[in-house]
Amino acid sequence: MQNPLLSKYSGAVPRYTSYPTAPHFNEAVDCGKYAQWLKAITGQERISLYIHVPYCDRLCWFCACHTKHTLKYEPIAIYLESLKKEIASVGALVSRDAAVTAVHFGGGSPTMLRPDDLVGLMTALRSVFSFADNVEISVEMDPNDLDEPRYDALAAIGMTRASLGVQDFHPEVQKAINRIQTFEHTKSVVDAVRARGVHSVNCDILYGLPHQTEATLTETVKDILSLAPDRIALFGYAHVPWMKKHQTMIKEEVLPGLDERFAQMNLAASMLIEAGYEPVGIDHFALPSDRMAIAAREGRLRRNFQGYTDDAAEALIGLGASSIGQLPQGYVQNMPATGEYQRMADTGGLTAVRGIEVSADDRLRRRVIEEIMCRFAVDFSDLRAEFGDAAEAIVLEARAFAQSNQDGICLVEGDRFVITETGRPFARTIAAVFDSYLGNGKGRHSIAV
Repeated sequence: MQNPLLSKYSGAVPRYTSYPTAPHFNEAVDCGKYAQWLKAITGQERISLYIHVPYCDRLCWFCACHTKHTLKYEPIAIYLESLKKEIASVGALVSRDAAVTAVHFGGGSPTMLRPDDLVGLMTALRSVFSFADNVEISVEMDPNDLDEPRYDALAAIGMTRASLGVQDFHPEVQKAINRIQTFEHTKSVVDAVRARGVHSVNCDILYGLPHQTEATLTETVKDILSLAPDRIALFGYAHVPWMKKHQTMIKEEVLPGLDERFAQMNLAASMLIEAGYEPVGIDHFALPSDRMAIAAREGRLRRNFQGYTDDAAEALIGLGASSIGQLPQGYVQNMPATGEYQRMADTGGLTAVRGIEVSADDRLRRRVIEEIMCRFAVDFSDLRAEFGDAAEAIVLEARAFAQSNQDGICLVEGDRFVITETGRPFARTIAAVFDSYLGNGKGRHSIAV
């Protein structure tokens, strides 16, 4: 019998890695507007960089990232030249006194890059941006790409965090998602990066995959725990074939049902907590000594397009096709189409094509949504201190929702809106209550659990 809360609160809602969310971006934010925002970054501000490599040498059918499949390196080499030109254009507009405190290479598969190209890309970044001495450099890694020269190149660029997608180690599940990756191979990657001084390893696990069961997931979690990663992300598979056509290769009839997904999530979470990991937000777990766990305990956890982070930078600059940036004034996205992105970058200009300038109401609602997603509570006195009288309207919304809800998912305690333990799995749905854009019909989303 299905949990009645599941059917009620697991509808399709955003993941809230931004607010307003990407479907509401528009063309009013263009290269000219973006240039103004970049020039406004002061020497006192910190910068985080995201570099997107939109290529993979195999296309995983579960993936919802912006990427394309290629078995040839020539398109990648051409893309990198355009990416370097965009880096130069952006860097010319940003104060050299602003310190880069975090760099994240994502994709696609950044580890597809040849060793000299990876080092060359970091050289291009350092030539136009000022890096802090303690900069965090993280790289998303596909174990099937890696060899000794690439490990050495990752060490040469100063990688401090390795992020490995695992999904599930069961052969039937891997075949169904076109992601063949043995535990032994994964372990060899973890051992290799740690041998080169990497202090933090992150592993991603998915639940809700085709043919996945509680039994297969249990074995995968046990294997992951044997690697002792510093962080573990436990994501629900987002089946969005209307947006990612390759997901049509996954037969819907072999996907776990909603109750089974929920059971898988709870099982994996319980195993991770029992093993000593602290829950962070809705889907992350970290060792108590990890920076993310410390940030969560101290109330400094944040959420951006990479998910949960302890990165406190005032500006996130996205580089590469489809990359999204977050600056104090709003959000900006680069041209998604690789060919057109390269044409724009090669002309010596920026590549921004859309975004959104955040209003005062957006900032207030963004704060509330981030507090729900990161801390499962909203302190009304903090809202008033930051937003003044404008906070009262949303305080009334929160109080009204808590009073009207009869399912025990949230309540008001004193001057705080609190999501209960019962409600935590439905945090995205609760956050959506405060989303003033959601009802306008733009965008389709994955289920909330």
